[in-house]
Amino acid sequence: MIALILAAAIAAPVTAGAAALPYVDGHTHFDAKDPQASVQAALAAEAAQNAAMIFFLPPPDTFANPNRFDAEAILPEAKKHPGRLAVLGGGGTLNAMIQRGDTDRKAFQERAEALVAEGVIGFGEMTAEHFAGGTPYQSVPPDHPLFLLLADIAARHAKPIVLHLEAVPQEMPLPSGLKSPPNPPRLRENIRAFERLLSHDVRAKIVWAHLGTDGTGARTPALCRTLLGAHPNLFMEIKTNGHGENAVLENGKVGGAWLQLFRDFPDRFLIGSDQHYPDNAPAPRWTGPVTVLNQLPKDLKQAIGKDNAMKIYGLSK
Repeated sequence: MIALILAAAIAAPVTAGAAALPYVDGHTHFDAKDPQASVQAALAAEAAQNAAMIFFLPPPDTFANPNRFDAEAILPEAKKHPGRLAVLGGGGTLNAMIQRGDTDRKAFQERAEALVAEGVIGFGEMTAEHFAGGTPYQSVPPDHPLFLLLADIAARHAKPIVLHLEAVPQEMPLPSGLKSPPNPPRLRENIRAFERLLSHDVRAKIVWAHLGTDGTGARTPALCRTLLGAHPNLFMEIKTNGHGENAVLENGKVGGAWLQLFRDFPDRFLIGSDQHYPDNAPAPRWTGPVTVLNQLPKDLKQAIGKDNAMKIYGLSK
């Protein structure tokens, strides 16, 4: 029965609002309690969205959460569909070790190497600043010694790091709309430490998640331009949910400053919707970044939609 349902879903026509060309969604999440349903939903979504490939990531978490999980929860199912699904790892273990302030470099490296051996294509979702929501508030300097070690490992194995980092260019009060507790009343500056991480090993590719969904109002086109210009190993995932500070979409159209940034750095952006599978929400997260993608010039559509992701992660087209 499950096979019949899946076959029917995959055979479904592309939905209205789907991508104009096959694209890679480089950032989605899954239900660790039902990995088979997550995989089925993602495969069906590929057909409906005109997606060529979907990457699964465990969320960044801490040891305080007894239900945390990592790549092993989805890898066996995802490996049944090579070329269509891929998995990143570390959110439930490496990230938790960093958030706890671990100093055991050997244990950290062994865990990272184990994930590589298991077949992850990168490390993520990691975080250095994450507001409380589905996971606890998390904050460590982006140049934490274990983040620097992870950059060394990532460079050696050519496995990108996907980093969730709310931009805080200077110390600031918690933005309105966020509660304290569980979030702190003030946020510490993190961009200088982020640059130290980026500079630590320029062979390590750092993918800054969630462009266009800005919790502090500080991730502006100008800040992104400065960082992209200074750090050739920095890449960015377009998530935009279509509203809020520095959303890429303005009244349904790609903002001029963002479009110029995409033109000026055409090889540094990819799609990362943050979609959850299976998820029957009436407003799926993939529609925002696909709306952005569909408005781009043809050459940028191809690059940002698919080519950049395949190149960044070293995957064959």
